[in-house]
Amino acid sequence: MIVDQALKGKTALVTGGSRGIGRAICVALARRGAKVVVNYASREDAARETAKACEDAGGQAVTSGFDVANSEQVTAAIKALGSLDILVNNAGVAVNGLLMRFSDEQWAKSLNTNLAGAFYCVRAASMMLLKAKDAGRIINITSVVGEMGNGGQAAYAASKAGLIGLTMSTARELASRGVTCNAVAPGFIDTDMTAEHLPEAARAKLMEQIPLGRIGSADDVADTVSFLAGPEARYITGQVIRVNGGMLM
Repeated sequence: MIVDQALKGKTALVTGGSRGIGRAICVALARRGAKVVVNYASREDAARETAKACEDAGGQAVTSGFDVANSEQVTAAIKALGSLDILVNNAGVAVNGLLMRFSDEQWAKSLNTNLAGAFYCVRAASMMLLKAKDAGRIINITSVVGEMGNGGQAAYAASKAGLIGLTMSTARELASRGVTCNAVAPGFIDTDMTAEHLPEAARAKLMEQIPLGRIGSADDVADTVSFLAGPEARYITGQVIRVNGGMLM
């Protein structure tokens, strides 16, 4: 596990950082010395727990409550930071259901949070990232489902696929100033979200599709994000890094 201080002096914003993969990402960045801004939409208590975990890991952390799907809130919150070096777009929701029965409201919620939310954050943070001392970093958390689709997850898959397109375009636009933009595509990861949507029988069947023979952990994703945020990844941009145990190759 990376324990250096390569991110010391840098500020990182992690959306949806209060729990699950987001919390693990916050802690991983803090462990490398970053000051982490833990975003949350409603669970301030959980965000404070994450901030404490970041401090215990040797970093600094503050919390910032705003809804990524609200462009005005995003713009105001990011402007208030003053400066930013690393943006991790992790906030997301999984609204599942057969597409023939899917409502307009469900579709809008999925796209507004998972895709529009990331766009709002990138747009608001771009000028700060262009001014970052050692070149800014943008890391978007997409999903294996965004590349391969999944029954009952049309909206989720569409939003995550769109996030890959946003990643590629952003990478091209900002590359001339040294800012990198990459996506991390987790497979099935042990979180509250997957526990809610993955019954035990389905979990056992899923294991048969993963060559490495296990469900991923939040740390598997966080360590990849930590690498992309650091100096080691300075020549990597416009890529989708698959963290899925070989489920999709």
